[in-house]
Amino acid sequence: MTEAVEPAAGTDATEPFAVGVTVRGYETDTQGHLNQSVYLQYAEHARWSLLQASGIRQSTMVDRRVGPVTVETTIRYRRELRAGDEVEVSCAFVWGEGKTFRIEQTVRTADGTVAAEVSAVCGLLDLTERKLLPDPRAAFRDLADEPALLGLTDA
Repeated sequence: MTEAVEPAAGTDATEPFAVGVTVRGYETDTQGHLNQSVYLQYAEHARWSLLQASGIRQSTMVDRRVGPVTVETTIRYRRELRAGDEVEVSCAFVWGEGKTFRIEQTVRTADGTVAAEVSAVCGLLDLTERKLLPDPRAAFRDLADEPALLGLTDA
């Protein structure tokens, strides 16, 4: 499926939004590397951090009876991570048309090595109707103080 996309901006036009995370020992498995499920937690942390940086609070979304949902996630594991590793988790919204959008994320080590790539198809759920909103871009634009951080330009 091909669709026109509007890449998200991060803290500036050339860098996506990112947060730092230190791999904790209790997040590792018996092989000594980061448990596969924790990558999803890191991705989720970066997503909520980006929403917060754009001025969107979880409590505001609950008050407005909307909430983000993930309908599909793909993780590509590239390099193992071990306890104590410092990583940066990027987060960029990629907008198309319709009820869903993509969130593209990369987990990188301090030296820039890609440890994992996370790609998710998401939507914004009407918490009363239990259906995806038809125009999540408009809803996020309305919720955000800084919609440009979400890749939303004036329309």
